[in-house]
Amino acid sequence: MDFIPGPEIVFRYFPDLTLSQKDQFLALGDLYAYWNQRINVISRKDIHNIYQNHVLHSLGIAKIQGFRAKDKVLDVGTGGGFPGIPLAIVFPHAHFHLIDSIGKKIRVVKEMIHQLGLTNASCEQIRVEQLKSRYKFIVSRAVTRLNRFIPCVKTNILSEGQILYLKGGDLREEIREVSAKIEVLQLPDFFQESFFETKKVLRIKGL
Repeated sequence: MDFIPGPEIVFRYFPDLTLSQKDQFLALGDLYAYWNQRINVISRKDIHNIYQNHVLHSLGIAKIQGFRAKDKVLDVGTGGGFPGIPLAIVFPHAHFHLIDSIGKKIRVVKEMIHQLGLTNASCEQIRVEQLKSRYKFIVSRAVTRLNRFIPCVKTNILSEGQILYLKGGDLREEIREVSAKIEVLQLPDFFQESFFETKKVLRIKGL
């Protein structure tokens, strides 16, 4: 049977977490297991690998970008709260707004934010095209192809802002389809597990 990583995998790669942050990550796995039985926001076969495949994957963004006090970060298509919830735990002084068009997913995210005591996170059921606010950072995890995603969020990002987009596989064709300036950062440079072999963070600027 394959080894299934627990929260220790997060603590190993982020050794400077406070006791409070560690407690939040410890609680996170049980909370997702509870809510996923009631509202399926993560694949049932994937819930046991939540710390590697969802939490640590989300925190790939934290390895390449820090968020400071008063930074406003928009998580587009958050689903069950990724990458926004893990990032909100690691960066308690920045503010994260998590949005998704599917109401049942946002209900879970709202409960997760409340039960984890995240005072720096909020959520909303809305499509990004309907959102009027602008943010310094937009984060997302492979919600669609770049040539569809970038036009949807262009009006929500400040002129000096950037998109941090988690995606895997061979992205050369997708990148050629858009005119934005894109820096490709490889997650295997930060995480040694085979799950991350083709995973990347795309830093998109100059929109």
